[in-house]
Order: sequence, then C-alpha cells, then structure tokens
Amino acid sequence: MTVHLLGIRHHGPGSARAVAAALAELRPDVVLIEGPPEADKIVELAVSEEMEPPVALLAYAVDDSTRAAFWPFAVFSPEWQAIKYGLAAGVPVRFCDLPAAQQFASSGGRSLSMDPLGTLAEAGGYDDPERWWDDVIESRRGGAEPFTVIADAMRELRHGEEATGREAQREAYMRTVLRKAIKEGFEQIAVICGAWHVPALELPLPTATHDQRILKGLPKRKVACTWVPWTHGRLAATSGYGAGITSPGWYHHLFTAPDQITTRWLSKVAQVLRAEDLPVSSAHVIEAVRLADTLAALRERPLVGLSEVTEATRAVLCNGNDVLLDLVTREAVVGELLGSVPTETPQAPVAADLAAQARRLRMKRDATERVIELDLRKPNDLEKSRILHRLRILGVHWGVPAQDERRAQGTFREMWRLTWDPGLEVELVAAGAHGTTVLGAATTVMLKAADSTTLADVTAALEKSLLADLADALPPLVQGIDTRAAADADVGHLMAALPALARASRYGDVRGTDTAGLAAVAGRMVSRVCAGLGRTVHGLDPDAANAVQELIDGVQDATVLLPETVRAEWLNTLEGLSDRASVPPLIRGRLTRLMLDTSRLPDHEVALRLGRSLSPGTPTADAAGYVEGFLAGGGLLLVHDERLLAMVDGWLAGIPDDAFVEVLPLLRRTFGTFAAPERRSIGSRARVLADPGSLVVADDNDLDAELAATALPVVAQLLGVS
Repeated sequence: MTVHLLGIRHHGPGSARAVAAALAELRPDVVLIEGPPEADKIVELAVSEEMEPPVALLAYAVDDSTRAAFWPFAVFSPEWQAIKYGLAAGVPVRFCDLPAAQQFASSGGRSLSMDPLGTLAEAGGYDDPERWWDDVIESRRGGAEPFTVIADAMRELRHGEEATGREAQREAYMRTVLRKAIKEGFEQIAVICGAWHVPALELPLPTATHDQRILKGLPKRKVACTWVPWTHGRLAATSGYGAGITSPGWYHHLFTAPDQITTRWLSKVAQVLRAEDLPVSSAHVIEAVRLADTLAALRERPLVGLSEVTEATRAVLCNGNDVLLDLVTREAVVGELLGSVPTETPQAPVAADLAAQARRLRMKRDATERVIELDLRKPNDLEKSRILHRLRILGVHWGVPAQDERRAQGTFREMWRLTWDPGLEVELVAAGAHGTTVLGAATTVMLKAADSTTLADVTAALEKSLLADLADALPPLVQGIDTRAAADADVGHLMAALPALARASRYGDVRGTDTAGLAAVAGRMVSRVCAGLGRTVHGLDPDAANAVQELIDGVQDATVLLPETVRAEWLNTLEGLSDRASVPPLIRGRLTRLMLDTSRLPDHEVALRLGRSLSPGTPTADAAGYVEGFLAGGGLLLVHDERLLAMVDGWLAGIPDDAFVEVLPLLRRTFGTFAAPERRSIGSRARVLADPGSLVVADDNDLDAELAATALPVVAQLLGVS
C-alpha cells in the first residue's frame, strides 16, 4: 500500500498540470480530495457534458440557509483535474476535508501560524509571493514533478509547529478518511490537498484515538450540497475569496493554450482593445511580444509571466494609458467566464423554479452586465418583468432597473441591467424559507410586510406587490393600509405613504393587475390629510418646514394620478392655506406657486402676494424663505414674467449688507436648483432691467429668411393652425 501526497495550491495551471500528469503515471485506485464529504453523492455530475467550469460546490445548512460555503473549481484547479481523472478512470473519488455539517455548527476559525508562500518567497529572494509561486510552479510546462520538493519545504516550515483550532480538526478528519481508505484495502491512494497539510498526512499517521479525541463532541447540522455555476471574477482575490488569485483569466490561458503562450495572449488583449474601437494593429502585437520576451530574458525568468505581458501591454498596446490597462485587466486578466452545471443537478426548490422559468422565457444568466428592454404589452416581456420584480423582493438582485422605477410605471416600457452573480445562489437558498417557488416565496414576504407597524412600509410593500403581480398579497396589503390610515393621526405619515399608493392605483392597468379599491383608499387618505394639514403646517421652524414642503410636493404629484374630485379637494385645501399668516413663509411661497401653476390664482394676485412678502417691512429671512418656496418649482417663471423678476431683483438690491450675509445660503440653495440655461437667462434679463441700453436688438438684415421659413410648417403644426 502506497499513499501519494500531492500538495497543491488550490487554483493554478502549473499545479493542475502536475496533478494530471502525476495521476496518469501513478494510476491510483482511489482519489481523496480536500473538500466537503457531503459532495461525494454528487461528484459524478462532473462528467456530464453540460458541466463546464468554473463551477463550485455549494453546501448550506438546511435549518439556516445563511450558513453556507462555496468550494470553487476552475479548469486549472488541481482538484478539478483530480476529479476528472478519477471519474474517467472509474476509480472512487472522495472528499476528505472536515464535513460542512461540523464546520457550520461550530465557530472555530482557521489559524495558520505563518504565511507559507511569503516565507518561501522571501527565502528564494522574491519580494512578491505570487510572483515566486508563478515562477516556480504555475509557469512550469514540463520537468520533474514538484510534489517532493513542496513536501520537503512544508515539512521544514512546519517543523516544531502543531496545528490548533479548526486546522487541527480538519487535519484530524483528513487522516480519518485516509485510514478508512487504507482499511478498505486500496493499494494506491492519491491525496490532493493544500501543500500546508502534506506533513500532517504523512505516514506513519498518529493513532486513531488521537484524532478521535480532537474531533470528539463537535456539533453537527443537517447540510445539503449541490453544484452551482461560478465565475472567474469570483475566483479573484479582489472578490474577497480567501483562496483567491490575482489573474484567473491569465491562469486559464496558461492551462488551455497549446503553444505560443505570449503571442496568443497578446492577440487576445488586442481583441479586447479592438472591441472598444481602439486602433491596435498586428504590428503592435508583434512589438508587444518582442518586448515581453526581452523583459523575461533580462529578468532571467524561465518563461514570460504576467508581469512581462502586462508591462508590454501598457507600453505598446495601451500607449502608457493605465485606464486602458485597467480595461484589459478586467476583461482578460480576470475575465468574467461563467460556468454551467447539468440540468439534473439537485437544487433548492426556489432555485429550481427560477431555472425552469428562465429556460422557458429564454433569460440567460450572464456574468457580464447587459441591458434589456421589456415591452409590457408582450406576454413574455411582462412575465420577465414580474420574475425580476419578485426576485428583488426576495433579495435576489439579478436585475436592477435601468431607469427611475417611479417614472417608468406609467409606460409599457422597462429597462433592466442584468448581471448574474453566483453569490445569488445563496439568496435563492435562503428564499426557500418563504416558499418553494419564486411566486410563493415573494407572496409570503409581502404578506409578512402587511403586518408591518408603519403605514409607509405597508404602502411600499403594496407597490412592490403590484409590480410583481402578487395577486394574493394585494387584498391584505390594501386592508392594512386602510386600517393604519384610519388609525394614524400623524398627517406626515399619511402624506409620505400617498405617492406610492397613488402610483399603484393609477398604473395597475398597465401591468394588467386588478387594483380595484386602491383609489378609494387613496381618496380617504387625502381627505384625512386635508383635514389635518392646517394643524401640521402651523408655526413650524425652518427645518420642519422644509420637510413638510417635500411631503406637500409628493402629495401634489400623487393627486394628479387620482380622480378629479380628490384632486379638487386637495387644491382647495392648499388654496385656503396659501395666504394664512400662521403658515411658515417657505410653505406659503410654495403653495402660492402651486396655485399659480394650477391656475387657481390670477397673475395679479400672485404678484400682489409676492410684492407684499418682499416689502421692506418683512424680515429678510422670512422674505428669503418665501422666495425659496415660490421658486422651488423652477426658474422659468422669472424668465418669462418680467414683473415678478423685477420684484425679486428689487428686493435683492435693497437687502442691507449685514442681512444679505444672513440670507445668502438660502439664496444659493434656491438659485442653485435651477438649470444652467435658466440661470443664464435670468442673469441676462436682470442685466436688462438694470441697464435697458444693454438690450441688443437683432437687425432684420441678420435674419436668414429662407432658413427661418423651413421652421414655419413645424411651428404651425405644433400650434394647431393651418
């Protein structure tokens, strides 16, 4: 009986190539791989033609899906090559790490006493551990097997060291699995594990009693395990993955390219840059290859490495532009290759339901962001929209609206940015706590929201349910809103909840959703707001007045979507408050502007109120607040109404110096909200007021009559005249 310990780093082309070669030569009759033993039942799925790495094993606690872990594999992962070899050779493939059932049940963490790569790199004269490992292992394409040297190095590093905590538990379990294989009579046993663990697995092993003592009493949880697609981006160290690497795309190239590694790689980089319409020629690629080869020779490296091709890319293909180099890093060095798993892979119920619907609707999971446009008048597009909204309720953000949702609800068009992140698989598992389908789980979440204590939360839930077409959740939510609105004496709460309810009432027909009763509920809420608004706006300080003004604007927009009788009740209330002395100047100014915009007040009455508010006897701060509220709707009014502009200009000119400093922040806030063209126009007209002679009158001779005539038919059509 012989045990062959193949110490590796978890992701690397040199390690993977060395493992594949060693297994082909050793021809073991059992293969033990560092990984969760729960995956033994599904390891055979790796031979399926539909299984394309990168993929990952996902293990999660059945009673608490937030406790989950991934074991990723790329085509250049040594463990993946070991799995493929064992299944192709027809020999047992088993995982030998500490079971996930015990890892999830305890809180012990990994506790390495040193950085093995960093220590070895320093001993080899390298200041970069990644570069040392790349030179010694990953860039190898032949020569003697590295495992004996790796074992010697790790043995020296661990001399006098004793594993503790989680590491001790893991190694004890690995030895337990190894003993079991020996006891079963296997003659040639191959163990593929992290290089650090090799000394702990060398024969002779400690006694079984020793390891049983370490593992005794470890709690367990019920665990499920499956395969899920993974991405190169998720293999990168920048993703937060503990065993991550810096260059998944480069490593994939090193493992899969048959020859001419440098030339093929820089040609790929050129394709990335050309896809961005950048001028990269064959001559550029040739010069970049020469530079990379020269750099490797000067540095006495065995082969061109990532640092050499990166410097050649920056200097030749990117002309020293680091922004373009970042693009190459993102698209090529890291990459976003997304793997796939067989259809027969066991899945959590919600994940299986989503997969079936995605296949039916032809919604491809892609790791690269793409924008889709949906026409809600088309049944398939409407179903896609519902799926994406339901997933957002469940916290599975496969799609993110590419436009303001509130502004898009009144149209038949939706834009979405879709990006599939493998981490969403865990969210799908967690969604199983609410139901077995996407629809059922989302409905359950919204029904729980119906019990929320705040009116705004229930109203927001109603709007989400409408978008997701959760018919079973709508009646309880509507009832919850009506009940809370009747019991809530806080007018601010009612005003905050109204916009979402109004949108739901108005735009339900766009999505084919029955929203009967919502308008009635919204109407009753508006009546309660109108009854209590006078008390709410009485004697507010400036900060509170700002908050109430925003609520008023929200209800103003919302009532446009409600029946005309509701709108009229609201405007009548605002009209009655718009000139009440107890109302703060900011809100009085805003209400007066709303009355002007809705033709509730004639122009001369508005001018009279503005003039009175800006009279010398009015405190400067109050006048500034009135102006701020009045102009909050935009500055075009001052552009087109010279009388109002003259009033504001005269008031500004008459502010004493000491008071001007006090009101300047308010003025900056007011005029800062105007668009740049509005500010320019106001400035030009104000200059004319101060100096009428500055008005420039166009000379008729400067008019291009022929060009102007071409616009007349369009103007006539817009005005509705023949």
